[in-house]
Amino acid sequence: MMKEVFYAYVLKSKHHDYFYKGHCKDLQKRLLQHNSGMTASIKPFIPFEIVYFEEFETLQEAIKREKYFKSAAGRRFLKYKIGLQ
Repeated sequence: MMKEVFYAYVLKSKHHDYFYKGHCKDLQKRLLQHNSGMTASIKPFIPFEIVYFEEFETLQEAIKREKYFKSAAGRRFLKYKIGLQ
């Protein structure tokens, strides 16, 4: 049996200086959902590309990491890792 994998991820708008942080179970499917305009709040910023992600064994770990990405310390980490402004 395959074990489940969860992701915490960062998307960057291809045409704007805008980053989106989230978590999901299927990274490619989630990217397609974002780019199809399913998330109204970020619709003006599509299309997106995945610029960073981490894998986790539990949903709780992925959510915790997403929250970290949204914190001041998490933004500093991402700035170092991927040049996030």
